[in-house]
Amino acid sequence: MATTNVSVDELHAFCLKALRGAGVSQAHSQIVADTLVMTDTWGTFTHGTKLLRDYIKRVRGGGLRTDAEPQVVASGPAWSIVDGGSCLGHVTSTFAMQDAIARAKKSGIAYVGVRNSCHFGAAGYYAWLAAKEGLIGISMANDIPSVAAAGSRRCVTGSNPMAYAVPTGAGDPILLDIAISTVAGGKVYAAYQRGEPIPNNWIIDTEGRPSTDSSLYPANAALAPMANHKGYGIALLIESLSGLLTGASITWQVGSWIWGDAAKPTDHGAAFIAIDVAQIMPPEQFQARVKHLIDEIHQSPAADGVERVLVPHEREWNLRRKALAEGIELPSDVIGKLQGLAQDEKLSAAWLGV
Repeated sequence: MATTNVSVDELHAFCLKALRGAGVSQAHSQIVADTLVMTDTWGTFTHGTKLLRDYIKRVRGGGLRTDAEPQVVASGPAWSIVDGGSCLGHVTSTFAMQDAIARAKKSGIAYVGVRNSCHFGAAGYYAWLAAKEGLIGISMANDIPSVAAAGSRRCVTGSNPMAYAVPTGAGDPILLDIAISTVAGGKVYAAYQRGEPIPNNWIIDTEGRPSTDSSLYPANAALAPMANHKGYGIALLIESLSGLLTGASITWQVGSWIWGDAAKPTDHGAAFIAIDVAQIMPPEQFQARVKHLIDEIHQSPAADGVERVLVPHEREWNLRRKALAEGIELPSDVIGKLQGLAQDEKLSAAWLGV
């Protein structure tokens, strides 16, 4: 698979130019570009700049508004509900996590629910926003169903991503970002676009049987739930906190941000939780305990062929450092989407060959 190397700054500037050209404000463009490019530096290409073309199509269609700002519409000392106004999901989610952080710094812990939002990209980015300020962060969102339930023959829940980030002081946060499906749908799309086979535990066909045919998804297949009934159960927790409690749409009432009418809002829901470590124990004590935990994990006996046992996201932080120093190696499917965006928006970029 051919790749193209691009500097972080060049990729960020391209995203800004595309968003600004579509009428997105400078402030909102900056947030979206920050989110997508950071996701690419982690090597999580399914949720990075590859998605920008589809976001901008929805902006052009009117389903994502450029004249809206997320607003707190109900609140208490340790909670709030944010209405996203159907602006870009990254903007609303950043606003919501920042609100959760501010409330947690006063109350110790805070929950912020979101309605009238859209696809927000990588859940881990918002959890990281809390961790970089010394708080434990948790983020999640619902989506239109694409994942089967244990024993079903059709989609029942969305892939409903969830992430957490634990601060470590001066080191990289422990960070986990997962969908409740065995894999995110974007990975099935990417494999199909690259002509690559998929494992037999990624999707199920309309008879509820495992399949390796990526072309079936999404019309004639559903993603398999992570760990069968366990992933299904977690999906319903996320649906409850992101959809039921916020007033957002749930399951089949959520609009498809890729395939749905680009002129209509999708009304995705999301939820963000922040825990202020400093109000529970001295930060230095917590950091020492986290370091002990990480050291203990690193010292665990590794299997043959494995250098050492890693903590969640350790690999991604190393990839980010390399990307910042040497540039990002974008896969061919990402380059193809960015070239399409450049053609749509009449943009030029030498590194894209346009």
